[in-house]
Amino acid sequence: MAHYAFLDENNIVTEVIVGIDETELIEGLEPEIWYGNFRNQSCVRTSFNAKIRKHFAGVGFSYDPDRDAFIAPEPSNAIGFDEKKCEWIVPEPVKRIE
Repeated sequence: MAHYAFLDENNIVTEVIVGIDETELIEGLEPEIWYGNFRNQSCVRTSFNAKIRKHFAGVGFSYDPDRDAFIAPEPSNAIGFDEKKCEWIVPEPVKRIE
C-alpha cells in the first residue's frame, strides 16, 4: 500500500489516495504514471512517514519538483522558510508565566 497525491496545473495537491504498492505495475506502468493518466492529472507518490518528499502531502499543499518536496501552505505568521526542512518558520509562542 502506498499513498499518491494528485496535483492541479499549479502543483497544488487536490486529493491524496491510498493505492497499490509503489513496486507494483498497473498495465505495465508505474502507479504514478497510471493514476495520472487515469485521472488526467499529475500524480506524485507521498510517504505517510515522510521518508520521501519531506512531508506527507495534504490537500492544499504544493509540490515543488525542484526540491522534490511537498510544502504546507504558508501560514500568516511565517517569518521565513527553512530550505533544508522545506518548512515555514514561525515564531515560537510566548510562554506565559503564571
